[in-house]
Amino acid sequence: MTSFVHFIFRSLSVLPLSLLHALGWGLGWLSFLLSPRYRRRLLAHAKLAGLPVGTALASVGEAGKLVAELPRLWLGRPVVAGWEGAAHIEAAQAQGRGVLFLTPHLGCFEITAQAYALRFGVRQPMTVLFRPARQPWLRDLVAGARQRPGLQTAPTTLAGVKQLIKALKAGEVVGLLPDQVPPDGQGVWAPFFGRDAYTMTLSARLAHAAGAQVLLAWGERLRWGRGFLVHVRPYNEAAWGPLSTDAATAARQINQAMEQLVLECPRQYLWSYNRYKSPAAHRVAADTRP
Repeated sequence: MTSFVHFIFRSLSVLPLSLLHALGWGLGWLSFLLSPRYRRRLLAHAKLAGLPVGTALASVGEAGKLVAELPRLWLGRPVVAGWEGAAHIEAAQAQGRGVLFLTPHLGCFEITAQAYALRFGVRQPMTVLFRPARQPWLRDLVAGARQRPGLQTAPTTLAGVKQLIKALKAGEVVGLLPDQVPPDGQGVWAPFFGRDAYTMTLSARLAHAAGAQVLLAWGERLRWGRGFLVHVRPYNEAAWGPLSTDAATAARQINQAMEQLVLECPRQYLWSYNRYKSPAAHRVAADTRP
């Protein structure tokens, strides 16, 4: 089974991105039509954000593209990725500060790390928090894809958290998806588009423990398979206030920041992601003390 799946992924990885996106668009709509639960969740979450049905439906095809582009991103030739706001990264690095990238489930979140590694990783590598997949075939594929020059992974364990802090203190870069639901005991309830969502406290704790520069980033998927555009924004203290040391306040601030990113391109947000689920059983204490 594992060998067969690897063969399929490697076969798909040589296809043009435009063709993969066309296949993904169809896959997204097939999933939407065949799964009532998927359909209800996507539409309900988009409605919470005040989006029209048309925008919600546009995200259906984009979700399919997200899946279909993975073989190319993991195993194929590098894809074209431009930058908007890269000067914010350069400014932080010129100060010798570590950078904490916060990226929601928006656009292609795989490309943000890959594009960073390709452009900046030789001088300052990026470390991403990585929870291995449960399926053995997928675990091997993902682990191989995310270990590349300028890009490292840290496990979702106490040792992994310490690895992230060490990287930030060394002036390197760490990447997180702060809208990912953490295990029980590693988050707080905070509003996200008007509804309480269990939100990780790790991102703010890392920033404070290492004195890191917080930057918001997401990878826009360009039309017709023309590649991606990575957008980088500084955390806006004028809008949300300095990142608080209080866990609940900081979670609310980060959710507000993620909301603003999502509303830049809501058609590419993964509205089907179960953002409001109850947290899983406690697995590791994310202690960020130096």
